[in-house]
Amino acid sequence: MSQDNSNEKPKTGAEEVRWDLSDLYSGANDPALDSDLQELLAMAKRFEENHRGKLKESLGAALELDADMTCLSGKLMIYLFLMRSTDATNETLQQRMGQVHEAWSRAAANHMNFFEHELVAISDEDYEAILANDDIAKRHRPMLDLVRANRRYLLDETVERALTLRSPFGASEWSDYLDEMESELRFDFDDKSLTLPEILHVISNDADGDRRASALGVFSKGLSEQRYDRLMARTLNVVLGAKATEDNERGYAGPMSSRNIGNQIDDATVEALHQAVAEHGAKQGRRYYRLLSAHLGRKTLRWSDRNAPLPFVDERVIPWQECLDTVLAAYGSFSPTLRDLVAKMVDRKWVDAPPADGKGGGAFNYAVLLPSGEARAYNFLNYLGSTRDVMTVAHEAGHGAHGILAAEAQGALMFRAPMAYAETASIFGEMTTFKYLLGKAETNEQRLALLMDKSSDHVNTVVRQISFSNFERSVHNQRKAGKLTVGDYSDAWMQVTRDFYGEPGDLFEYENVDNLWAYVSHFTRPFYVYAYAFGELFTQSLFAVQNDFGTDFEGMYLDLLRAGGSKNAVELMKPFELDPRDPDFWKNGIEGSVTSWLDEAEEISRTMGIQL
Repeated sequence: MSQDNSNEKPKTGAEEVRWDLSDLYSGANDPALDSDLQELLAMAKRFEENHRGKLKESLGAALELDADMTCLSGKLMIYLFLMRSTDATNETLQQRMGQVHEAWSRAAANHMNFFEHELVAISDEDYEAILANDDIAKRHRPMLDLVRANRRYLLDETVERALTLRSPFGASEWSDYLDEMESELRFDFDDKSLTLPEILHVISNDADGDRRASALGVFSKGLSEQRYDRLMARTLNVVLGAKATEDNERGYAGPMSSRNIGNQIDDATVEALHQAVAEHGAKQGRRYYRLLSAHLGRKTLRWSDRNAPLPFVDERVIPWQECLDTVLAAYGSFSPTLRDLVAKMVDRKWVDAPPADGKGGGAFNYAVLLPSGEARAYNFLNYLGSTRDVMTVAHEAGHGAHGILAAEAQGALMFRAPMAYAETASIFGEMTTFKYLLGKAETNEQRLALLMDKSSDHVNTVVRQISFSNFERSVHNQRKAGKLTVGDYSDAWMQVTRDFYGEPGDLFEYENVDNLWAYVSHFTRPFYVYAYAFGELFTQSLFAVQNDFGTDFEGMYLDLLRAGGSKNAVELMKPFELDPRDPDFWKNGIEGSVTSWLDEAEEISRTMGIQL
């Protein structure tokens, strides 16, 4: 008798592509982990003993020790974090993460809290003299200058110490609990129990519109029935409330100001980005959805049609090896250096590819500089074989290459680029892969599918993320008056949805949409999301001038990546004769990308008899 395998997941070849962390530690209870933690705590104590009250004489040496501590703490935390990301309900891992985090927070509060206060107290004259005579301090000047420039936001040293001590017990704990609960979410669909990544895959990729709509209904209902929307509302109330209190004490101008300062971008530039996307990006987004609805033969779209594949798109599951070959070839077509770094991540088993029970959703890259001096980048994926999954692999590979190059060039304290342009390399990787595939297209239908898919990605990365950011701006301001209910969050969500996508019936029906804010985990990291739009348009501006620099461009781009966090957005763009402070910069990024893709997509559609 044959066996019914209808409930089995399609095989992609990624099932055994799991990362190997054994050369970091052998397990959560490895004695070496305890030894490293004790060494880290001893280093923090030495930091205070050797440098408190002496920074004018020992700034460089203090920075060296700080870098050593950053590498060792990075090794500890990346191991526990990565282990937990694939086994989110493991209580031993949760306990160990808490132990390490709390111990390190206490050590930092007790022994390192003085550093920024002493640094900003050094006179400008003495500061310049230190930099002139201390090569280590001079090399870290961009980081030191940023701390000194924002001295007005520092609180009293005793208050900063208290905040550091309590940091493991605040908003981050709620965020961690969300991760645990997310991994346990299950949605009953087609006689299967689906995880969060699996139900989202159906909603976004299934060729049957009725199945997509049904899956969205199951998903939205499941978020409420499993009380996940209530948990998210409670978490956001904690995160938003704590942030508002601290922002007020520090004197930030608004809820976004601290994030903008961390990104080394002024408030006006960020506002110009939001305005350009709301005015020009949203217009192109609606244009894309009108073209999609024409191909789907619908007057209005269901929300589950937002990422719908075209009727003639290739629906096959793309094997992992084919995905990998495509990404490597695409990267290699632009830069052999980047291609080799991507291959290294795979060969060294720094990639965890398949969905699995206990594993969280989504994708991320985590780069680290180890105490040995080796730079690594780990890629977390949930590969199910869609075209979008291929682009996700290209995206995270870009992050990894960026992290490795910057860590090798800048060291532990300055390699992490601010989030707003940390997305540059990942989106550049996506664009390189898109450009490569477009060059391989043999028919108009293949070319149209790629153009539409990339336009969809652009709308999701730019328009959708700025709508998310406006949702955040709304609820952060409302939170000042008190706690918000699930209904309050849902009302704010639907308002920004209408602002960007139109009133019900214009383009979309909004059934089962009002509580979808509840699964956007980025909201627990306030104003993280606008970085995606910033990075997308930042990168499109680079692509637009690529041919202007000929063979020099690759080296210039690699230098941009190696800069890590040592330069701000204006400095990074200067060699390319671009300026993100110019309001037209953002508009031009939109016009040079999605507008041109839709021009071609509409032209091809007309030749196919599609009425626009």
